[in-house]
Amino acid sequence: MLFSSIIFLYYFLPITMIIYWIIPSKYKNIFCFLSSLFFYAWGEPVYVLVMLLSTFVNYIFGIMLNNKSEEKQRKKVLISSVIFNIGMLFLFKYTGFLLSNLYSLLNLNLSVPQIRLPLGISFFTFQALSYVIDVYRYDAKPQYSFTKIGLYISAYPQLIAGPIVRYNTIMDQIESREINIDKVSSGIFRFSIGLGKKVILANQFGILADRAFVSEISPSTSLGAWLGIIAYSFQIYYDFSGYSDMAIGLGRMLGFEYEENFNYPYISKSITDFWRRWHISLGKWFRDYLYIPLGGNKVSKSRHILNLFIVWTLTGFWHGSEWTFIAWGIYYFALLLIEKYFVNLDKIPNAIRHISTLILILIGWVLFRAETFNDAWNYILAMFNLRLGNLDVVTNAVNLNDYWYLFIIAVVGATPLLKTLAIKLINKKEESIWIKVFQSTFVVVTLIWITMYLVNSTYNPFIYFRF
Repeated sequence: MLFSSIIFLYYFLPITMIIYWIIPSKYKNIFCFLSSLFFYAWGEPVYVLVMLLSTFVNYIFGIMLNNKSEEKQRKKVLISSVIFNIGMLFLFKYTGFLLSNLYSLLNLNLSVPQIRLPLGISFFTFQALSYVIDVYRYDAKPQYSFTKIGLYISAYPQLIAGPIVRYNTIMDQIESREINIDKVSSGIFRFSIGLGKKVILANQFGILADRAFVSEISPSTSLGAWLGIIAYSFQIYYDFSGYSDMAIGLGRMLGFEYEENFNYPYISKSITDFWRRWHISLGKWFRDYLYIPLGGNKVSKSRHILNLFIVWTLTGFWHGSEWTFIAWGIYYFALLLIEKYFVNLDKIPNAIRHISTLILILIGWVLFRAETFNDAWNYILAMFNLRLGNLDVVTNAVNLNDYWYLFIIAVVGATPLLKTLAIKLINKKEESIWIKVFQSTFVVVTLIWITMYLVNSTYNPFIYFRF
């Protein structure tokens, strides 16, 4: 069930929210857990059992860690948890990739089993792992209520595509949380912002990006290729950050406060800064549960390089079971390595740093979006006008004529300009009533606009569902 769907907006969300707000506090967790299972089962009626299995096994691991006093025994439980979680993720997500490459290497003409990927498995597996690791490290107490650990892992606002919520940041809220009119209204407004990002911006840019990557015409022109990859960069940003906004907004409506997942990544002046701003919850997860345990940067230079290589190769592999995703991770490993050891960024003017960072990010998105290495290479050649082909002025003019205003909105929305302006207005007490009027109007207009779009269009993809 998509957040940006009629069934969610007009049936699931209002019904579950009304019931959730009126039932006694002692029943809120169980109701939220059950409604989350229903939400997931709507699209994954069989694989909801996989999520429940993951929840139950990690629930047992957490209790076992508390009952094992000897460090040696606790470590065995931790290792068992890692093997189980990574093994389950590997089974569903990477079995086909491994077998297809193995068959190709051995020149075997065998069919590769088609295993359907459970929605959000990368996200809820990492959340389950963080719970067990936090308990092992004594950063969190084990949860003896299956309902509460189930709610942590399966809460529908962040179940499908994050943000990845750490147990030690949410455990107190699971036990007790406040729900008031200010928090609910703030959540509705934040949800509406994310919904607008997803449907009004991301979906439109997705159409343009698909033309560039699928068409035989647009990628063969330099201008068409640049338009296509810029459109894709806006699509994936507004798609994913929009979903994160919706998750944060829904969480507030339920009384939860989820951490931010994006911080205007396209204003970055370095690749290092970009990854501090993009998919923040994933970056923190790899940092705290892999990079630092490997030694981080408090090791020799060669070991630090190895640590970076491991983390970024696995970051790419986490995103998808294709060589292009692995190459995408290694690409960022190389860029971060160059920034760390070979370039003094302080000596480069900010404007040049910003432009060069954006170009490198766009090249990375080509590798992320392309189906094969050959497709990615041809697209990059087209971007820099190194591939034969006539400049299709008509095609590019039509694209610009249809989408120029969206590009302007997307550029402004990718900067803190609107947020800074809003903060200044909110700080003026005499303007507070007009702020509330604006927020209410924004919610109503956005909902009407998006409803009209959803009724009249069948194009409503979500990129991160496949992860």
